[in-house]
Amino acid sequence: MVKVALIGAGKMGLSHLAILGAHPDVEIAGVCDTSKLVTDVLTKYSGYNCFSDYLQMVDKVKPDAVFIAVPTKVHAKFIKEMLDRGIHVFSEKPFCLTPQEGIPLVELAKQKKLVNQVGYHNKFIGTFAEVKKIVDSGALGDIYHFIGESYGPVVIRKKQETWRSDPAEGGGCLMDYASHVVDLLNYLLSPIDEVFSSRLQSVFSSKVDDAVYAMLKLSNGINGMLSVDWSDETHRKMTTSVTFSGTRGKIISDANELKVYFRDDKCPAGYTKGWNVKYVTDLTEEVDFYLRGEEYSAQVDYFIKAVMGKVKNDINTFESALYTDKALELIRSKAR
Repeated sequence: MVKVALIGAGKMGLSHLAILGAHPDVEIAGVCDTSKLVTDVLTKYSGYNCFSDYLQMVDKVKPDAVFIAVPTKVHAKFIKEMLDRGIHVFSEKPFCLTPQEGIPLVELAKQKKLVNQVGYHNKFIGTFAEVKKIVDSGALGDIYHFIGESYGPVVIRKKQETWRSDPAEGGGCLMDYASHVVDLLNYLLSPIDEVFSSRLQSVFSSKVDDAVYAMLKLSNGINGMLSVDWSDETHRKMTTSVTFSGTRGKIISDANELKVYFRDDKCPAGYTKGWNVKYVTDLTEEVDFYLRGEEYSAQVDYFIKAVMGKVKNDINTFESALYTDKALELIRSKAR
């Protein structure tokens, strides 16, 4: 059994806790949150060992791994303290507030040979995993353009401010929403290494951006566009999609449906010339516990298996998340 402690029992923290609690190879060693209401309820109804001080918790229960689900501002501090104690770390995204904070953590995790993962769940979605296979096979030919998009109804009116509306805390559409798309593009194609132009647009928020638009270049020379808007109420929930145009075909995919067009018969097994459509239900591996989507359970299961030595620790590592942080900084800098 892997002893796991959770730091931060907010929305994502509680999601992780539910999945961890149902995992056959996990023992919940402790839960920490600054809200007494939350810890009192968890103590009463779950029986978990709850704390208000995260260092007191880890020093007492001595977990093998921790899940960190707190505001981005304190990610670097919390992660370093866990790594220094020899504890494997799963951190919610984005990795850190700045790339400069993340660089020493990447090296520290490598030095101590600790499993590390950041919660970019798109890589565990069946449609995007299939996109990766098609791209890597070369079936699209030379890819010459991409579009990465995400829209949703997160901020659709002026509302009470939280840490997500404070740039110093890691709030805003770029850090909280666009980071998912940037990380996905980095993974499916190649890391972003240049930003030609960008705009961070406030719609309803007073201190942070609600929409992000950018013209990008990847390290492999492909140019493309980023369009993200979390103030779009025409979408019921967050939607993320990618479009790749190549000399031999085109692919359009979101989390539910993959459409791919091949110009000739030289296409992967299971596909034909012309348009092909596949759905996430055809491409997703089953998970033991379903909550919000298979991808959330899949990423947790992958981390636990990595801690147990059953799989390689090579998906959503601190190192790959650092590339995303660097791209976010380039977009932010160009917007200034």
